[in-house]
Amino acid sequence: MLVELYLAIVDFACAERTKSCADASKATTPTWVPRARAELAQRHNHHLINMKASISSTLALSACVERLTLNSSAYRPSIIPKAISALSKAPATPSSFLTSSTTRRAFSSTPAVLGDWLLPTQPEKKRSRKGRPRVPTGGSSRGTTVVWGDYGLRMCDHHRRVSALQLKNGEEAIKVRLRGMRYRLFKRVCASIGVYASGNEVRMGKGKGSFDHWASRIAVSKVIFELKGDIHEQVARDAFRLAGNKMPGMYEFVKKGDPAVVGVTKLDGVTMEELKRPRRAVPLPMPSPVSAAEAVPEVPKPTSSAA
Repeated sequence: MLVELYLAIVDFACAERTKSCADASKATTPTWVPRARAELAQRHNHHLINMKASISSTLALSACVERLTLNSSAYRPSIIPKAISALSKAPATPSSFLTSSTTRRAFSSTPAVLGDWLLPTQPEKKRSRKGRPRVPTGGSSRGTTVVWGDYGLRMCDHHRRVSALQLKNGEEAIKVRLRGMRYRLFKRVCASIGVYASGNEVRMGKGKGSFDHWASRIAVSKVIFELKGDIHEQVARDAFRLAGNKMPGMYEFVKKGDPAVVGVTKLDGVTMEELKRPRRAVPLPMPSPVSAAEAVPEVPKPTSSAA
């Protein structure tokens, strides 16, 4: 576009020079005009060659992208259609490159953030009640073992409701203790229960109070945090100890492979079938062993009558 503008300016200058001359037959073209035209044409051709090379490389990249396949899910949609559409919508002329004000990124190395674990993914449709945490009365041991990491922090005393601020304090304590180390922290709970409260000196009734904070209902023997990485066991124990001091309740340190827990009973040498029995198996009384001499009754000796 700039080269064409320069050529138009040169032609306009030559035409004005010809008009200004008294004798049009004696009007001569300056010597710098052919030289300028040749140089501008050479630059224009070089620019077109570079543009064709860039367009061909873009088309080759789009052809390679079409042959790629990535697994997609509801939380991580496939990026291939977006990349192809972005490449197909790329401008193809120098003028469109100059006038384009938006920049499109077909690919991004930054993972998509699915949400904060201290906030619910969707707002509550109605104000939730106080409720109680889940009690595994049917003998369930779900959520009581380490799944993803190597070490875990498990609540061991009683079920309770833990606020999002308390969970955040526990997470920050772990991060401060493990600063500079290579690890990954997994959160097994989510603060998705709304807590509503009335103000001070408010009479009873008049409906439910206003929103106060988010909380999570944690059942007994529930694993809250899991830790994985190149970390010594004693360091992980210390980090979980600091986190337990920041949160309400009592906690214990567990490792991957430790037995599951039903209620507060650990399945260490105890099977699930034994726990589900209506009553405990009482051993039958065994008769005490009796010797052969005691088993045979003694025969009384006959008394001899003296005459």
